[in-house]
Amino acid sequence: MSDRLLAALTRRRAALLLLAVVLCLPPFYLDAFWLRIGLFSMAAAIGAVGLALLSGTAGQLSLGHAFFLAVGAYGYAWLAGEPGPGLPPALAALLAVLLAGAAGGLFSPVAARVKGIYLGIATLALVFLGHHVLLTADSVTGGFNGRSVPPLTLGGFTFTESDPELTVLGVPFGAEERLWFLGLALFAFTWFTARGLQRGRPGRALAALRDSETAASVMGVDVARHRSAAFVVSSMYAGLAGVLLALAFRRVVPDYFSLALSVDYLAMIVIGGLGSVAGATAGAVFVTALPLLMTRYADQLPLVTAPGSAEGAVGPTEAARYLYGAAIVLVLLYAPDGLHGLARRVRDRARRRRPRTPAPETAVPTPPQPSARPKEHTP
Repeated sequence: MSDRLLAALTRRRAALLLLAVVLCLPPFYLDAFWLRIGLFSMAAAIGAVGLALLSGTAGQLSLGHAFFLAVGAYGYAWLAGEPGPGLPPALAALLAVLLAGAAGGLFSPVAARVKGIYLGIATLALVFLGHHVLLTADSVTGGFNGRSVPPLTLGGFTFTESDPELTVLGVPFGAEERLWFLGLALFAFTWFTARGLQRGRPGRALAALRDSETAASVMGVDVARHRSAAFVVSSMYAGLAGVLLALAFRRVVPDYFSLALSVDYLAMIVIGGLGSVAGATAGAVFVTALPLLMTRYADQLPLVTAPGSAEGAVGPTEAARYLYGAAIVLVLLYAPDGLHGLARRVRDRARRRRPRTPAPETAVPTPPQPSARPKEHTP
């Protein structure tokens, strides 16, 4: 391994370590509002990474992502709660993720045969079907009012404000502080597994499938199997995001898992950059945090009124949707590869402008001069 490559790997590891340390600091300095924004953003990023693998890497359009989030959220609430089996919360969370993957597996034959806008319309039916089931299956979902979410317990440690009270470095750790580190762990797992999938053989097969199904099949890629597998993996990521969302909200209601949520997730991956894990994360933070911030600072923003004001006024949620709708238009016009591609171009331009260190001067040996000979006289 060359010295330059070794130095680059060392800098990358140091940057990751520094980022991990920085992300562990907010619970010690920020209040509950900012921690909730972070929790919702991490949950959205997990779901957006799954959709980025499906739509960006595999090239399959899906408008039913909200359905699989609902399966994960309600699956955990029912499996760990009463009425329900009352399973240990950790086991219930794992089974909820597997249940979302099973739901994706049941739909995967459709995903294996339909593509493009037709697949998007087929997945759109999942949202309406799921919303109807959430409203009518009262014994499982609680109906219109939803149901409360049992707290997660791991090895006797509860991610809630129940006794015993926990204090770390003089800071009381409540539900938000405890869930912050759980969300970080789940997001780190999502990040590294998704990057591993993209860089491995499955990712290369899905990318070839996205570019040309004919060429991919000629190269030996099983088109139907890989398209179905991409849908199942994306559904499992959505189920994991649903579990974290349920723990953060502490109550799940059917109206949250509507078509608007699926559109939000499409906005996340378009703004961040299709097929990019980092871009999906950036888009998720932008789309999730913007309405929450505008709600808090509505009285300080022009043309925006606080929730519950007079009719005809623009509320913070509507204003946020207008803003990231405009962001989608700007991205499609000026940065088709999203925020991730824009950041990469800025970084490459900065590297090109960086002055190069001149190479040390070395003594150049002087070539030997031919010895002078006396001029011969012409006879």
